[in-house]
Amino acid sequence: MQNPKSKIALLWSGGKDALLALLALEETGHAPRVLVTTVAGPDEEVTMHGVGLPLIRAQARALRLPLVVMRQPEGASNEKYERLLAETIAPLRAEGVERVAAGDLFLEDVRAYRADLLRRLGFEPVFPLWGKDSETLARRFVGGGHRAIVCSVDTEQLGASFAGRVYDAVFLADLPAGVDPCGERGAFHTFACGGPRFEEAVLIAVGGLQTGGRMARAALRLRQ
Repeated sequence: MQNPKSKIALLWSGGKDALLALLALEETGHAPRVLVTTVAGPDEEVTMHGVGLPLIRAQARALRLPLVVMRQPEGASNEKYERLLAETIAPLRAEGVERVAAGDLFLEDVRAYRADLLRRLGFEPVFPLWGKDSETLARRFVGGGHRAIVCSVDTEQLGASFAGRVYDAVFLADLPAGVDPCGERGAFHTFACGGPRFEEAVLIAVGGLQTGGRMARAALRLRQ
């Protein structure tokens, strides 16, 4: 049994669900000690989101939290991913981290895999958003003054034109029936860039759409 007062690391994609998980942990007195992000390929981007590492670093600075980066080859196998994750988070034990949190909402298979992996690596999994209603979370994010940009879209679930939009009440109202308002089934991904938890906003410029396969991505970069 892990110590409930032990320190927590938070798996960090940079999206709104990651920010909501951070807020939920802090509200219950379990503020994460560190953020852990995974980037892939030579461009060092968050998989599926298409967000580059400089933007993730800017987020961590604005949130005043340390960031640990796991780098993996593009298209890495599960075995490779698990080995790299073990190497990345094992040193956190020396800082008292015994629990690792993730922002999963309701996908049972994803949660089961992540929980099993973390336990095998010797960490207690924590899911602060698990089972919470997606619509309620979406309204809380938007109504709480938090800001995010839709950075990528699965065009088999949602039109490419949704990429690059602000995640706000208008965006939510425009979602087709059947698309989860938090994008939990992968219809879209976001990049959180401002709001009351940020010490300063992450200023970004939204460029043109990049398409490849079924994904459409908005080219996000830090504003100079």
